[in-house]
Amino acid sequence: MPKGTGWRISLICVFVALSFLYLTPTLVGTLPSWWGTFLPKDKIHLGLDLQGGTHLVMEVETQKAVEGSLDLVATDLEDTLSSKNLHYKHIARDGEDKVSVVLYEKGTAETVQKLIKDKYPSYEQSPIFDEGGYAAFTLRVSEKDAQERKDKAVQQALETIRNRIDQFGVSEPTIQREGINNIVVQLPGIKDPQRAIDLIGRTARLDFKMVREDISPTGTIPDDAEVLKEKSVDPVTGAVTEIPIVVQKKSMITGDLLTDAQVRIDSQFNQPYVAIEFNSLGAKLFDQVTAANVGKRFAIVLDNNIYSAPVIRERISGGSAQISGNFTEKTAADLAIVLRAGALPAPVKIIQNVTVGPSLGQDSINKGLYAGLIGVLLVVVFMAIYYKLSGLIADLGMVLNIVYLMGALAALGATLTLPGIAAIVLLVGMSVDSNVIIFERIREELKLGKSPKSALDAGYDKAFLTIMDSHITTLITAAVLFQFGTGPVKGFAVSLSLGVIINLFTSLVGTKVTFDLFLHKGKVKKMSI
Repeated sequence: MPKGTGWRISLICVFVALSFLYLTPTLVGTLPSWWGTFLPKDKIHLGLDLQGGTHLVMEVETQKAVEGSLDLVATDLEDTLSSKNLHYKHIARDGEDKVSVVLYEKGTAETVQKLIKDKYPSYEQSPIFDEGGYAAFTLRVSEKDAQERKDKAVQQALETIRNRIDQFGVSEPTIQREGINNIVVQLPGIKDPQRAIDLIGRTARLDFKMVREDISPTGTIPDDAEVLKEKSVDPVTGAVTEIPIVVQKKSMITGDLLTDAQVRIDSQFNQPYVAIEFNSLGAKLFDQVTAANVGKRFAIVLDNNIYSAPVIRERISGGSAQISGNFTEKTAADLAIVLRAGALPAPVKIIQNVTVGPSLGQDSINKGLYAGLIGVLLVVVFMAIYYKLSGLIADLGMVLNIVYLMGALAALGATLTLPGIAAIVLLVGMSVDSNVIIFERIREELKLGKSPKSALDAGYDKAFLTIMDSHITTLITAAVLFQFGTGPVKGFAVSLSLGVIINLFTSLVGTKVTFDLFLHKGKVKKMSI
């Protein structure tokens, strides 16, 4: 046996064994219980285009996040001035990027400006101006802060959507940012896409607000109040009626203070409701609010819709409450999920919604397999006819290439997509392309009268740099596709990258060691090439 052949054969055999070991979970339906403990259990996952599912592109309305932060600043200023006995006429967000502050006298306005400068140093204040006899100024968010808030809103939305989908129970989802404001969500194998869309897109801002029963919904509504609607469903006819209710604009407690939300069944009416738990701060506030408002109505508001507005019968300690309404078990479960996962920092809207059926996915798999088999057969026949026995050795390298590639995909737990299958079919041709370059070099050396062994070594040596150049440039292309592509394009890039690396090994090591064995054992005087 030629020097160095033994370790190369061992390496090839080890890689073949590992490939089949990692492919076992993919090829075998049911594995023994001990398999996952001692042996790899990851398998090749099928992408959205191969098993069906939903592909969503969602745009985060980031400007709403900026406006929401300004609303919080306005509320915080109201609380701060009230605690310091600084009387004000009006504090509210004005437009998309500023807060308007109106006070009764200029001296108070100057004091408030100093206070704001210490508390919100990054905000820009206008000079004090007269507004109908009152001292007024505006507080504007800087462009830098606004952009940071927008970027943070997209990141928070991404994590919130991921948490919701994880709790919804979708296996192998793809959730990633695309561009500046967009989020791509792929949900493979999902059976109820509309429910998932409703769950993902719900803002889920929870507020507890006091009901203003002294104001009629049809009358004049003061600046510190608003009219919201409570939906009521007739259990017999199913008719939906909306009851307008006047509530305080300012929230007494928000959903940010929740720690848990679970579905429970009311033992009296056998109806589902959502039981919620507050953190320590929320429990303290809830205790204070209920103690100060016994006998008054407390509206539970989700996304500006009143779910219920019960009367506070007594002080509620312990940090527990419940949201009741006309829930089914499914709608109650979805509400609990979004409350546990947290509210979106800004509304999202779906700008692309593509649903792929399971039958279409199976059809894609079948066509991909047919294309691969036809490609393999054509390459095998061509190489056998044109390069004779040497062509069959190249075909052996191609088979090794496919086995190693599928094993690598399984080892990485990669997702196989339709473009990924296209990359594999492409690599079938690439795997013999390297051998074609080598064989032509060998032919040239044989024509010069060299022995088969010398011609073989010279062919591989002279083709090495050419093969390396072509594979490195292909790897660079695949890296760019992976970095900037999304979804199926990444699947193509992963399959292509792995295939190129593996092809270097099989074409330069796998086929070479086969030739060495033939030339050593058979004492070949003429190559079949």
